[in-house]
Amino acid sequence: MNIQKMLQQAQKAQEQLQKTLGELEVEGSAGGGLVKVRLNGLKELRGVQIDSAALVGEEASLVGDLVVAAWEEASRQIEEQSRGLLAKMGLPGMPGMF
Repeated sequence: MNIQKMLQQAQKAQEQLQKTLGELEVEGSAGGGLVKVRLNGLKELRGVQIDSAALVGEEASLVGDLVVAAWEEASRQIEEQSRGLLAKMGLPGMPGMF
């Protein structure tokens, strides 16, 4: 098989994967839904929603931690869905990708 052709196919697959991940969106939440974040499949932050109840009393000091926890939950969802996309594309088991 032609190496140049293989490289072109790999580049095309990578471009398709990047496009698909860019369109994927997940939501992570923390604090029983007091804080929610939306990430796309490239782990770019697309939105943050903070319930006003999180800004009152003792919870206010925890808002930063809740944002981080919500981001981590969304990030785990992306990693799981990304592995599924890779498997569908016939590219399972690419270490270090996700």
